[in-house]
Amino acid sequence: MSQLDLALEAGVSARHLSCVETGKAQPSRDMLARLADALAMPLRERNALLMAAGFAPKYPETALATPELEQMRRAIEFILVQQEPYPAFLLNRHWDVLMANKAAARIGDFVMRGKPSAHQNMLRQIFDPDDFRQAVANWEEVAGSLIHHLHNEVAASPSDTKARELLDEILAYPGVPARWRMRDLGMAPSPLLTTVLRRDDKEMQFFSTITTFGTPRDVTLDELHVECCFPVDEATAALCRELAQAEAAV
Repeated sequence: MSQLDLALEAGVSARHLSCVETGKAQPSRDMLARLADALAMPLRERNALLMAAGFAPKYPETALATPELEQMRRAIEFILVQQEPYPAFLLNRHWDVLMANKAAARIGDFVMRGKPSAHQNMLRQIFDPDDFRQAVANWEEVAGSLIHHLHNEVAASPSDTKARELLDEILAYPGVPARWRMRDLGMAPSPLLTTVLRRDDKEMQFFSTITTFGTPRDVTLDELHVECCFPVDEATAALCRELAQAEAAV
């Protein structure tokens, strides 16, 4: 955004914004909130912005396991259970898998022939050639979309060194195209990304929906999302049901 565009979006004068940018003027908490809204900044970055300007952070960061977030945790668990017999995951901003339903483990076990994953991070699972990557038939399409999202995360949260380190680690895996090292600002994501999993002559195709907390006031909740996978075709749905029934019969 140009300085003028940002000023118009935030409802402040371009001259005053220029003075803030050059350090000639000290922004108020209200102005910082306006700028953060205009830039759609995550809550963690809003706190960092406030502290950089000499103010106390506004948004708390509460661990998901604490009593304060018990009802939110129950809501997440309800979504995961209701997604059966299809996979569902709770992820944080770094794609760490914090929770998953039984279907996620069941289908992962099926396509990986019982080999456990070495990672608790979805990006590492997808990019590691010795992990889940080998079961993703359309790996380059799926991985390209994920790397695009990770680049955007790094750009949106400049204070997040862990995201930058994760990006560098992911790009270092074998077989990652060199063009993915640069953020593609012109990339238009496809309307619907399908993940194709394959084991021998068995193929499973899923699309995903993302659930987030609306208007969160806590950093932890702001950074969580639930990814629910749905079958693209009846063959995938039937295989999911078959695997669930086989597990129940044991």
